[in-house]
Amino acid sequence: MALPLLPGFSRRRNIGGENFHRSQICGYSNNVRRLFEDKPGIGGEPLPGQPLKITSSVHPEASGSGPPSWIAFDKQVLCFDAYFEEEVPEKHQELYRIRHCKIYFFLEDDTIQVTEPVVKDSGINQGTILRRGLVPLPPPNEDQFYTMYDFNINTEITIYGRKYKIIDCDLYTKNFLRKIGIRLNPPASRPDDPYTTERQKRYLESTNPFHPYERFDTLKQFLEFDGQVLGFSCVWNDPESKLPDPRELVLRYYLSDDTIDIREILPPNSGRDVVPFFLKRDKLPKNAPTAPYHPGTITNYTLLNVLAKPGRNKGYYIRDVLQTGAVHQEFYKDSDLKIGAVINVWGRQILLCDCDEFTKEHYRKKYGIVDFTPIEYKTPPPPKPEKIIPPYNGFGTEEDSLNSCKSVVIQTPHKDYRQFLVKDRYGMDSFILRYAAKLITDIAVDKDRKFIISYFLSDDTISVFEYAERNSGIAGGKFLERSRIKKPGQELFKSEPSEYYQAQDLFVGARLCFHGHNFLLVDADEYTFNYMEKNANEFPMADICAVFNKLKSMTESRGKEIRKAFAVTDPEHTNVIGYDTFRNWIVNVAAGGFSEHEIMTLGRHYGIRDNSQTDLLLLLSMAQEKLKKNAFENFEQLMTVFLYNDREKCGLLPNETCRTIFKSFKLPLADDLLETLLARFEDNQKQVDYKKFVHALNWRENQVRAFVEEKEQPKREDIWNQLPRSPPVTGIRYPPLLDDLFGKEE
Repeated sequence: MALPLLPGFSRRRNIGGENFHRSQICGYSNNVRRLFEDKPGIGGEPLPGQPLKITSSVHPEASGSGPPSWIAFDKQVLCFDAYFEEEVPEKHQELYRIRHCKIYFFLEDDTIQVTEPVVKDSGINQGTILRRGLVPLPPPNEDQFYTMYDFNINTEITIYGRKYKIIDCDLYTKNFLRKIGIRLNPPASRPDDPYTTERQKRYLESTNPFHPYERFDTLKQFLEFDGQVLGFSCVWNDPESKLPDPRELVLRYYLSDDTIDIREILPPNSGRDVVPFFLKRDKLPKNAPTAPYHPGTITNYTLLNVLAKPGRNKGYYIRDVLQTGAVHQEFYKDSDLKIGAVINVWGRQILLCDCDEFTKEHYRKKYGIVDFTPIEYKTPPPPKPEKIIPPYNGFGTEEDSLNSCKSVVIQTPHKDYRQFLVKDRYGMDSFILRYAAKLITDIAVDKDRKFIISYFLSDDTISVFEYAERNSGIAGGKFLERSRIKKPGQELFKSEPSEYYQAQDLFVGARLCFHGHNFLLVDADEYTFNYMEKNANEFPMADICAVFNKLKSMTESRGKEIRKAFAVTDPEHTNVIGYDTFRNWIVNVAAGGFSEHEIMTLGRHYGIRDNSQTDLLLLLSMAQEKLKKNAFENFEQLMTVFLYNDREKCGLLPNETCRTIFKSFKLPLADDLLETLLARFEDNQKQVDYKKFVHALNWRENQVRAFVEEKEQPKREDIWNQLPRSPPVTGIRYPPLLDDLFGKEE
């Protein structure tokens, strides 16, 4: 039972609706008032029995609420190529005109715009034919508008009484129409406008000459060869010159316009005036000088005067295809220029003697010439007299005396500043090689004297310091001032420069003579050994490869005998022998062919270092005490910086990076102590475990008990003033040495 439609007794049927407007049924159609009875009802809903009409674009429905068309199809346009025929009733030359245009369909609001591309000098107002807007369908459906389903290729549409034939569209339009289910027709041909075709034909006929005259086009040559110049060295024997030598010239040929200019090379003190050019840039005729021509004689074209009337200035002229009476001049081209050729430069015979590399490459590629042997035109200069340097007279240094002989104005000797900048002290690198030495003498008092010889790599100077021993009767201290030292056995007053001691002359076991004092180098510090091993190409005594090959050549045929000797020396099979035993074996095998430094190089490579140098806890206690006195507590910030620099988050950083970070925090530790601690916390790849290191330095959380380990006091003769001895090698691992020498034992 249906309820009556009374207020309060009926439910709303449009729950959820948003539009409640009433359609306007009164309006205009073609400027005529009329009543539209087919308008929808309230809210745009169709009335009962009213058919649906498509008034906008129809899109495939999707599940869910989609965006409106003005958002979904924003800036998306369908583009069609079309044309229409326009009648021309008042001209007998053309009956109709084909006008090409483009039709744009805007998907967001179904508007259409028609434009015509502008054609130059067409005489027609072109551009926008139809402004953007909704376009109604032709009658009798003028109350509806064009949608995307009304467009296809090879079809006709009528827009306000004008028929447009669609012939093609762009790729986006084709893909879009296929997606919405429209089957596209094949593209149509694009017709040409008959009147425009006729005008183009007449224009070409009017511009083409009746005869194929020669065309002079130099622009291509200029664009292709601009900036490319051929250079030749040439000479000219001036008959009027009183000097025997010819005059040197430089000829340049410009490939862009076939012009030539010539410059003269004046020797010093020639007495000739300096002029910019010997020949200004221009085309060079082959038969110059010739009689001058009248103006207008040399032209690119020859004209014939026909049908001229006497007494009048008017006439008719045509071009002469046969070039009757034309004057042709021959100019030098690049094909005429080659080494050994003689060219005529306005009556002067100039010989081409040589050319540059670009010119050789040009002739090699273009003409296939490969012979570019230059012509010698200069007499060889006389040999310079040998400069005799007088011998050293004993005043000043040898370098000062030598500079006084080289120039009138005496200059200071030149120093090698590059060597100074590269090998001057920087950071932890001192670039100073220190050796322990003793005197070679028969005097009993001088045999026990100990010296420190320092070699400065920055300027190749040497200083000698003597250790002061108590109750020896010798004061000690500075023994020799820092200076360059000459090698012994050289003549004092001579012309050749003297030889000085170099860094390669100093090694353990070397014998040196400084101003009559003979020294024997017996040891060196760790920095010296490391520097020489890193620069083994400069120090052959520290080159492990050269030393090993030398030992291998001496023991190559005695493998079994040497293995038995080492087995006898090591009865407990520890694979380690003492350094003294190893040294004695090298001395016996080499029979004096190895220096002490070479033996130490082998020992350092195959040896076992003494690790009982300084206890780690003692070093940490010293470092923490120093940090505690200076109130250094920035360990959290220090760890933050370490974590920032650790990009791989592996907990390891290079030694140099850690040292730089500590320097940036101004860690109050001495350089040698910091370097020793970093060496204790690094692995074989020079990577430092910074977390353990910072935790060990943190005196707040990990305080180390300060103590002094009681050790045996070193003997007095083993103490060297400010000279850290090299870490002693306690033993030699001989199995790797034997395997490298003779191969692995089967």
